[in-house]
Amino acid sequence: MSKAIGIDIGGTGIKGALVNTKKGVLLGERIRFDTPEGASPEEVIAKVAEIVEQLDRDKDTPIGICFPALIKDGVTLSAANVSKDWVGFKAEKLFSKALYRKVVLLNDADAAGVAEIKYGAGQERKGLVLMVTLGTGIGTALFMNGKLIPNSELGHLEIDGVDYESMASYSAKEREGLSFADWAKRLTKYFNMVDRLLSPDLIIIGGGVSKQHEEFLPLIETKIKMVPAESKNNAGIIGAAFIARRRLKPD
Repeated sequence: MSKAIGIDIGGTGIKGALVNTKKGVLLGERIRFDTPEGASPEEVIAKVAEIVEQLDRDKDTPIGICFPALIKDGVTLSAANVSKDWVGFKAEKLFSKALYRKVVLLNDADAAGVAEIKYGAGQERKGLVLMVTLGTGIGTALFMNGKLIPNSELGHLEIDGVDYESMASYSAKEREGLSFADWAKRLTKYFNMVDRLLSPDLIIIGGGVSKQHEEFLPLIETKIKMVPAESKNNAGIIGAAFIARRRLKPD
């Protein structure tokens, strides 16, 4: 069986599971821990090691880790909703050292998008496809004819003088006690800015709130075609596992 471990590190939770990378499905239950307060590299790496220990001790099993940051050559170049100590951090190298095996590190929205392009709502879609994850922040991944354009970070567009993920993320909805209708008005403003900049052919909505898509997607006033992610909040795990399997142990 083609299998790999996928780990999804977010601002509020760290999730992991063993994945069948042929089918894009979880092999058993996922394990989740709250992200340690402050989300320092040392504490996060320790939690990831704990998850891996519980999932699969086989050193030959590839591990993919996705993280809310710009990532280049295994280095985290930014830090969204986690400690600023991650900026310029050689994360891939230190995860490998802690886990005693090679890992692949990639942006969290990129990983979620890969899962949807490979197994979900983006399969065989031509043109410009944008994956948007709504959670602690707003993550984005761009694909042209199925090919990833990494590290897009469109969640940080400035609208009305602010980084608009502070207004339109799911955590902003929760923090301010917004109704789905009021939140949809903010999402409308965000997605119409995206449309003016890129005119995507399709937007796939992911993140935990995507399982409630019927509550807010119909309320977003945009001409862009929008659909919910098929793998819901497991997209990051599945995409990270797929990339790790492809890079570290190709069939």
